[in-house]
Amino acid sequence: MNMQVSRRLERFSSAMFFELNQLKQQLRANGTEVIDLGIGSPDLPPPPHVIEALTEAVCDPSVYGYPTSEGSPFFRQAVADWYKKRFDVELDPSTECMALMGSQDGLSHLSLTLVDPGDYVLVPDPGYPIYEVSIHLADGRPYLMPLLETNDFLPDFSKIPPEVAQRAKYMILNYPNNPVTAVAERSFYEQAVSFAKLYDILIVSDIAYSELAFDGFKPISILQIDGAKDVAVEFHSLSKSFNMAGCRIGYAAGNREALQALAVVKSNIDYGVFTAVQKAGAAALTGDPSHTAHMSETYRKRRDVLLDGLKRIGWDIPKPQATMFVWAKIPIPMTSRKFTKELLAQTGVAVVPGVGFGEQGEGYVRIALVQPEEKLQEVVARIEKSGILKKN
Repeated sequence: MNMQVSRRLERFSSAMFFELNQLKQQLRANGTEVIDLGIGSPDLPPPPHVIEALTEAVCDPSVYGYPTSEGSPFFRQAVADWYKKRFDVELDPSTECMALMGSQDGLSHLSLTLVDPGDYVLVPDPGYPIYEVSIHLADGRPYLMPLLETNDFLPDFSKIPPEVAQRAKYMILNYPNNPVTAVAERSFYEQAVSFAKLYDILIVSDIAYSELAFDGFKPISILQIDGAKDVAVEFHSLSKSFNMAGCRIGYAAGNREALQALAVVKSNIDYGVFTAVQKAGAAALTGDPSHTAHMSETYRKRRDVLLDGLKRIGWDIPKPQATMFVWAKIPIPMTSRKFTKELLAQTGVAVVPGVGFGEQGEGYVRIALVQPEEKLQEVVARIEKSGILKKN
């Protein structure tokens, strides 16, 4: 069959990751133990009370019917209660909270909700791939906002042409950031809200890593800014905060008009999140908050083990204040794609080339802290032994 695929697929950057996966498979076939610091999939289990809630729920015969696409009332109430407890933000659970099959699901459906062919969307570069991919799925036009080290990896709103801002449907912000690990202060969000109100743009704030922060830093929600609910909707995920990546559950909160429109699209695409998973999610949000503090401490220790070790052997990387990643400038004159392949081939350590997240990611690699401390110590030893950092 001569399959004719959509031209949209030409804009999806899967070739690079396919090549890396092929190389990993070859190394494993040859007996090399690959230490995979590429994909950001948590290696830790959910808290025991979440597993218990899920176990109990799947034994309940009543949970096997179709759930509602916007989420069960008990889960939306748990989201509202968590926002009040965590950020002191008041939300109406019936109109300002929505369950999602993970934040990626919600972000991809949001573009179909808001974007007509040719509409602009303001997207960070580098950024999580679904941001730009979702715009192409809706035949929109991504306008890339460079995240530069010289500006603390924050977009400069003054550099966005007014003619683009006037035609933009929404803007994506992500702090703490994946992949660059940057964080944002209240003053930045205040600027973002003012900019959005000036040009009538919806802000889509992705705070999937708000609970993974270190050294006393406490991320905030854009919904804490006065008037933010007029122009902002926030996406969150239980994948990272509670190690529930395989459960596929997250939520959106904030602007009720945006959520109402998103609910229409979702009702035509999916039947919502399995009720048993929603019960586990509600248990996570309403349970003992010490879990996230313990998890953050685990990642902080991993961060320090890896970065202190790499600094000792000549690769000095700033320590991030949040997320489960490290955004590392490549220490030798080599492209991110080539460095990633060389590192994998010579050491068996897998990371992600920065250019995979956008043009502004060139010159960096993203390292996921998804291995225990002893494995990260082995990463340092392998890199030192390979001599790759001494190449010119």
